[in-house]
Amino acid sequence: MAPARSAGDGHPVLRAVRGLPGRIPDPAGRRPRVLKQNRGNGGIGVWKVEADGAGGVRVLEARGGAVARVMPLADFMAERLVAFEPGGGLVDQPFQARLLDGMIRCYMSGGQVVGFGHQMVRALAPAEAGPAGPRLYSGPDDPRFQRLRAMMERDWTPGLARRLDIEPDDLPVIWDADFLLGPKSTAGEDSYVLCEINVSAVFPIPDEAPDALAATTLKRLASHRRKRAPAS
Repeated sequence: MAPARSAGDGHPVLRAVRGLPGRIPDPAGRRPRVLKQNRGNGGIGVWKVEADGAGGVRVLEARGGAVARVMPLADFMAERLVAFEPGGGLVDQPFQARLLDGMIRCYMSGGQVVGFGHQMVRALAPAEAGPAGPRLYSGPDDPRFQRLRAMMERDWTPGLARRLDIEPDDLPVIWDADFLLGPKSTAGEDSYVLCEINVSAVFPIPDEAPDALAATTLKRLASHRRKRAPAS
């Protein structure tokens, strides 16, 4: 089965285990791959996979305390069969070399950025990188992230709504999107690579966000009342 395209970021979603040999190791032979289950938390169900140089693969799960394993690709494929049950699949992404530069979480209310969280993540990093740092929260006007904010509000989120065939007002009152830093452009600007989207486990949130969430909720309630009001 040919890989489908995941919403918004262009990474393939493998829908059948037989698609793995064509993706693992990296067909371009340049860098490790990261495979993710459709759902998970705490790094569970996220694997960094790379060729070991002897015909097998080296596999490291992102959950805390995981130890890298070297195994035949066929064994790794057998372990992943459960991920391809109906409704499942694995998102396939290239490993991001700038992982140690941190992850940026965009807190969203509908299509509006309402805050940020920046964290020095260490999942899938070598042990010598040390422990992860706390997530540091800031409001939507944080000057470090205004380019990302503009991309989220003007391009990525409207594109997500179109791809899912929903109205922007159908997006959750509170959700977030995590980004890693990709390669810099020739002008020295950062690029951003979507890591994951969270809807059911978003809190805690920045102190600046609750007022915006309340405003979104009130706006939607008012819109709902207008739609239900009898015609005069």
